[in-house]
Amino acid sequence: MKFTSTRDNSKSVNFEKAVLDCMSEDGGLYIPKNFADLRKWLLYTDEKTTFQSIAGSLTSACINDEFSPIICETIATKAFPFEPKVRRLGNNLFTLELYHTPTGSHKDFGISYLVNCLETILIMKGKTAVFLDATVGELGASLARAIRGKKHLKAVLLYPRGFVRGLSEEDFVWNGGNVLPIEVDGSEHTCHDIVREIFDNHSIVERHNLTVANTANIGRLMSQVFFYPYAFSKIKTQVSGDIFYAMPCGNYSNLVAGLYSWRLSLPLSGFICPTTDEIKVDFNGNCEIMDSIVNLKNRRKADPASPSNLERLEEIFSTDSLMMKHFIYPSEVSNAQIDEACRILFKEYNVYADKSTSRAFAAALERKNMIAEDDASVVLVMRDHPALKSEYIRHTLGEAPEMPERISEALRHTDLGRPYVNSAEEVLICMADEL
Repeated sequence: MKFTSTRDNSKSVNFEKAVLDCMSEDGGLYIPKNFADLRKWLLYTDEKTTFQSIAGSLTSACINDEFSPIICETIATKAFPFEPKVRRLGNNLFTLELYHTPTGSHKDFGISYLVNCLETILIMKGKTAVFLDATVGELGASLARAIRGKKHLKAVLLYPRGFVRGLSEEDFVWNGGNVLPIEVDGSEHTCHDIVREIFDNHSIVERHNLTVANTANIGRLMSQVFFYPYAFSKIKTQVSGDIFYAMPCGNYSNLVAGLYSWRLSLPLSGFICPTTDEIKVDFNGNCEIMDSIVNLKNRRKADPASPSNLERLEEIFSTDSLMMKHFIYPSEVSNAQIDEACRILFKEYNVYADKSTSRAFAAALERKNMIAEDDASVVLVMRDHPALKSEYIRHTLGEAPEMPERISEALRHTDLGRPYVNSAEEVLICMADEL
């Protein structure tokens, strides 16, 4: 598989360059240029097929010109000692739970996969690389665990003052670990601004071989493509009609990954999501992306600090405009509908749902007539452990799930006991001293 940019599809690069560079020189995001037809392979999967197996097979199918099948299987085995869970709630309702991970976040899948792919590339090339990311906790905790013990990767993590979480003494570079945590005397936006400023200096990026662990990096996004074939393998013998996935939008990464799965020939009928500021419903009830009125080539470059995958979504629709009408089904839902969806999931199925999951389920309820037409099934995507958003659940239901000890420990506050920084220059001084 080759990769190209959302801004210019005339040039292509291999997976190695796309992952190492993370951002295209033209300011766009890397996207797959072509897709294999995996229909026959997908139809042979079943409920016994493991997530590791799906990840290894799809990795091999997508980048077999760079990695051997054995290396692809090894990457998947190392990346995924955990896997999603698919549960049947009712005749036509399933959940795809992505939070059975060390930190309780779906981010663990993408970060672990990216780290193991990148470490493999760096070993083969005899190089090193450094992640530079801003975080308020989950990404940092996940990345610290993923790169622990890696020989070719380090991470510089910028935290707003007081938000360092999920790190251990062994993780710190001054103790022989792989993580340089830096507290910024400012907000999360301040941290993002510093990351942007550093990435704007190409010589610094080259000197440290900087990349990012967020979904601006196509390597982080690729593992999310595996979720949908995995869910299909678990439910395909239990359903007879169409399959829709209902999901919260977030930064649109899961939505984009789902469409990439469809391009790999995964059988599905579409994605149901709540409307957002960018995705609306037009007068005919079809999906409409508001930002599309501005040509991608006329925009500022994509953000390496706080990415949105809306640009990748727009690129898909620009090459096939019918997909927007026939694969994305937004629904506008009110706060009252969201709360009622949360109560339905709990009362009827004994499921705790945070607000984003409840919003996605409310959107599916709004589309119930469409779903019922073909005796279709809905797979509700649950990204993060509900205990991470227990305040909303307690307010809505009067009770909340307990926080698993593994998640509580993974996100425990960490006191660095080091001076705060205020600028990109000070961050670069810390990097020069410690890395």
